[in-house]
Amino acid sequence: MLAHILPECSVGYKILATLGCLLAVSVCGFKWRKGRLIHRRMEQERKRREDTIRHMQEAVRKFHQQNPGVESQKIRDLTLVELAEKLKDGSISPESALYSYVEKALDVHSDLNCLTSFLSDCEDQLRKLRNREEGGLLYGVPVSIKECLDYQGEPSTSGMVQYLDVLEEEDSVIVKVLKKQGAIVFAKTNVPQSLISIECSNPIYGRTMNPHNKAKSTAGSSGGEGALIAAGGSILGIGSDLGGSIRLPSSSCGIAGLKPTPKRLSISGHRNTIEGMTTVPVAFGPMARDVDSLALGMRALCCDEMFRLDPYVTPVHFNDEMFSSKKPLRIGYYEEDGFFQPSPGMRRMVLETKKLLEEAGHTLIHFKPPRVEQAFHFFLKGCFGDGGKTLVSQFDDNKVDPNLRELILLFNVPVVVKKMISYILWPIFPRMSKVLYEEACRSSVYDFWAYQAALEKYQAEFVSEWKKLDLDVVVCPVSGPAFTYGYPARLIATVSYTMLYNLLQFPAGVVPVGSVTAEDEEALKHYTGYDNDLWDKLFKKGLADGVGLPLAVQCAALPYHDELCLRVMKEIETLSKQKLKK
Repeated sequence: MLAHILPECSVGYKILATLGCLLAVSVCGFKWRKGRLIHRRMEQERKRREDTIRHMQEAVRKFHQQNPGVESQKIRDLTLVELAEKLKDGSISPESALYSYVEKALDVHSDLNCLTSFLSDCEDQLRKLRNREEGGLLYGVPVSIKECLDYQGEPSTSGMVQYLDVLEEEDSVIVKVLKKQGAIVFAKTNVPQSLISIECSNPIYGRTMNPHNKAKSTAGSSGGEGALIAAGGSILGIGSDLGGSIRLPSSSCGIAGLKPTPKRLSISGHRNTIEGMTTVPVAFGPMARDVDSLALGMRALCCDEMFRLDPYVTPVHFNDEMFSSKKPLRIGYYEEDGFFQPSPGMRRMVLETKKLLEEAGHTLIHFKPPRVEQAFHFFLKGCFGDGGKTLVSQFDDNKVDPNLRELILLFNVPVVVKKMISYILWPIFPRMSKVLYEEACRSSVYDFWAYQAALEKYQAEFVSEWKKLDLDVVVCPVSGPAFTYGYPARLIATVSYTMLYNLLQFPAGVVPVGSVTAEDEEALKHYTGYDNDLWDKLFKKGLADGVGLPLAVQCAALPYHDELCLRVMKEIETLSKQKLKK
C-alpha cells in the first residue's frame, strides 16, 4: 500500500515544483518586460527633450542670422527690473530677450542638465504678444517654470514615469497669470523624483549639477530652477516649496528665493505625488538673481487675474508701501535651532548679518524658536502620517532613483521591525531613533485629529513667543552650503531650518550674503554637531571641500507680511554687497 502511495506523492511533488518554477519564470519575465517598457518610455522622453533642444538651437541660429546686431550678453547683464523697463519702452524687443536667454539656457543645460524641455510654443507666445494692446508687468520677460507645474500639451511628471503620457489639458493658474502679464514661458526645469527629496535627480531626466561645483548638489526640489538661474540661463523662475524646496536650491546655488504665505499664490494645476496631504501646505513662489526681481514677480502674480482664476487665493495685492518702508525694525535672530547645528560658515553669516543690520539702525533681539525637534516630528507626521503608503504606491510602475531607495525601502519595512530598530538605536542615536519611530507609526483618524490639535497649539506657542519680543521679522540660518552629491538624501533632518516656516505657514525667503572661506573649511574639520552621531558625521563629510560655495541667510515674517520679509531681504542684500566692496 505504502509502496503505491510514495511514487504518486513523488509525481505530485514534481508537478508542484514544475508549476512553481513556471510561476517564478513568469513573474521574472513579467517584471523584466515591465522594466523594459519603463526603460523604453524614458528613452522616448529623453529623445523628445533632445528634439525640443534641437528646435530651439535652430530658432536661435535663425534669429541671430536675421538680427546680427543683438548683443545677447548685454541683455543678460540687465537686472529683471531693468530688462522689464527696456522691454516696455521698446529699446529691447521681446524676441531679443527671449533668444538671448534661450541661447544661454542651451549652454547651461549642456553643462548642468537642468532642463526637462524647452516649450517650443514660446514662439507662438511671441506672436500673440505682438498683437496685444496692453503690455503687463512682465511684458516680454522670459520665464522658466518647475517641471511639476502644468503647461498645456506637456507632461507634469515630477520625475515619475507613469505620468509621461499624461499631457496637461490646460496651463496652471500661475502660468496663465504669467502669460496675462506678458511673460514668455520658455522652459521647464528638473526636479527630484516624486519631489520628496532635497537632491535634484530622477531616472527620466537624470541629475542636475551645481553651477559652482559639479560635485555638489543643487538641493531640491526646485533644483533645476536654481541651477538655471544661477548660471544665467533664466532671469525669473517659479518653484514650489513644501519643506524648503525653493529656499534650499536658492541657497545652494547662490540666488534669492521666496516661499510666500500659503494661498498668497495659486497652487492650482500641478503634479502632487502625495495627494490629500494638506497639513503642511505647498507654496509656489519666485526665484531670481536678486530680491527686486522677486518683488516684481510677486507684484505681477498678486493681481486681479489670479484672484479671478482661483477663488481660493487670498485677494491681497502686493503692498509696495510695506516693501519700500524705511522704518527701523525689531528683528529677531538665531544662529542655531537646538536640533541640528548649522555649519561654521552659516553660523558666521548669520552673526555678520546681525551686525550689519544693527549698524543700519535696526534693533536685533536674540530669539529662541520653541521646540524645533517637536516641530520636525510634526512635519514628518504631516507628510507621512500614512506611514508613507501614498508615496510608496507611486512607485509600482517606476524605476526608483538611487536617492530615494533608502526612503522607499524604509517605508516598506514592517512597522514592528521599524519599531524594534528604533528601540535599538535609541541609546546611540536618539534623534534618528525618534524619526524612525515617527515614520513607523500610521495615524488613525483619532491620532490625526490629536496631531492637528497639537500642531495648532505649537503654532500658537510660536506666535506668542514672537509677539512677546514684539518682532517684525526673524533672520536665521538655512542649514549649510551645497552638499556633495548623494549626501542630501541621507540628511533629511537638515531641513529643520526651512520646514519650520512651512509648518507655521509663514512667508520665508533666502538671500545670498557671502561664501565659504578657508577658515570656515578648517572650522568644519572640528564640527561635532550636537550629538556627534551618524547625521552629524554625514553632515561634516557632505559639506567638505566647499570653499567658495555661496552662503545665504533666511528671513521669515508673520503670515501675509511677505513684503516685509522681502524688504528685510533687500536690505540684507544691499548691506552685504556694500561690505564686499569695502
